[in-house]
Amino acid sequence: MAKEYHSKDFEWEELRKQIENDPSLSYHLQQPIDYSEPSQSQQDSSAAWNTFHTTHSTAKFFKERRYLFKEFPDLSSSSVFLEVGCGNGSTALPILRTLETATVYACDCSIQALDSSIHNIRRASNRKPPLESRFHPFHCDFSTNAFPPWLACNYCKQTSLTPQHHIPDVCCNAPTDLNSFLKDGKCCIGGVDVVTLIFTLSAVPFNKMPAAISECFSVLKPGGLLLFRDYGLYDMTMLRFEPDQKMGYREYKRSEGTRSYFFSLDSARNLFKGAGFIECPDSLLVALISCLLSQLELDYCCIKSVNRRNGKAMRRVWVHGKFQKPV
Repeated sequence: MAKEYHSKDFEWEELRKQIENDPSLSYHLQQPIDYSEPSQSQQDSSAAWNTFHTTHSTAKFFKERRYLFKEFPDLSSSSVFLEVGCGNGSTALPILRTLETATVYACDCSIQALDSSIHNIRRASNRKPPLESRFHPFHCDFSTNAFPPWLACNYCKQTSLTPQHHIPDVCCNAPTDLNSFLKDGKCCIGGVDVVTLIFTLSAVPFNKMPAAISECFSVLKPGGLLLFRDYGLYDMTMLRFEPDQKMGYREYKRSEGTRSYFFSLDSARNLFKGAGFIECPDSLLVALISCLLSQLELDYCCIKSVNRRNGKAMRRVWVHGKFQKPV
């Protein structure tokens, strides 16, 4: 039987006070004055994530996000998804299983991750048509490159993602199984209903996050949602980093070269609102309507778990958010 979804095993403010009053952890609070390392190139970033997914390619590492629909109930009312940073398919698979008419477009900067996602979804498919027929992976690093125009061409973006005329130019870099769709005269798929950013944005250098979020905004249909979950400030994984692994304010680098940023509510709110997303409506009337229609939210998810091997309690902190593109 599935456990009830919960997110408040402890209060984040109590954790903050404890961490900020511990002298041994003071280096996590300091903002570096100078960044001595050059910015990571797209090629280096992709290579690091290829190494990561090659190292963690076992079935033990793959954990399907079975509680996704309890975390984000809005998924049930959508049909066209873009998963950014799909990894091994742990988010795409429950969407495809639960929603029989859903189509999931999924990108990652790592070829190894894309191969793993295809393998895991193909292995889990026991239906006809198979789940993989509604899963369209493609290679893209959204922190550096724009999404391909077959997702949403410039014309459709300028007309609120509602194509009124067909454009003769057909995008040639679409996945193979989309080529026939595009050759029918359609310029693109017309945008998506939902973008999922699940433990993806934290891997992007902080100075590249605004442009990356703007890319997500650009391919959403008006009224579409961006569902966000990522590492929160003072999560236990942040506290494990050593001082020499710190790359910036709340930014760290792992041994294989991948990065991780830890979000506060304010940093997440400012990034998404800066790109044009709605999180807190201005007027009372708009707030009421938005609450009834979409229940927009941003909060810390604080989970306490126990390591089975050593019995040590682990305090996990994630930032959970839901943002909307204005209608």
